Amino acid sequence: VLENLKTGFAVLPRGGRHIPDEVFELFPVLRQMLKRRGGDLSGGQQQQLAIGRALVTRPRLLILDEPTEGIQPSIIKDIQRVIALLRDRGDMAILLVEQYFEFARDLADNYLVMDRGEEVLSGLGADMVEAEVRRYIAV
Repeated sequence: VLENLKTGFAVLPRGGRHIPDEVFELFPVLRQMLKRRGGDLSGGQQQQLAIGRALVTRPRLLILDEPTEGIQPSIIKDIQRVIALLRDRGDMAILLVEQYFEFARDLADNYLVMDRGEEVLSGLGADMVEAEVRRYIAV
């Protein structure tokens, strides 16, 4: 896990190469598993590690591609809480690609639904209508 988190150092200047405490505050399980191999973690723990690794780089844009895929419900709630905290902090944009309507609606400031590369719906996250969105997604 530690080695995996350090892969984010490649894009940082030498003086900035440290793992921010925030990563372990957001994902306490990572601190407990620092010496474990990433491949030995559960799917949810691997997803938390992937997000933590991205946060090591201090991004201005965080891209999350289906962060709930294959994850147990309790971990999904943890990931949702972390994404909401990052969103509310306001120092990075978050691009969330997600198939679960409620998860996306609860986190989205704005949304965009595409079908075959074309925009078919967009608006404020709070205004997202499930029946309209479901016409274009397959779970």
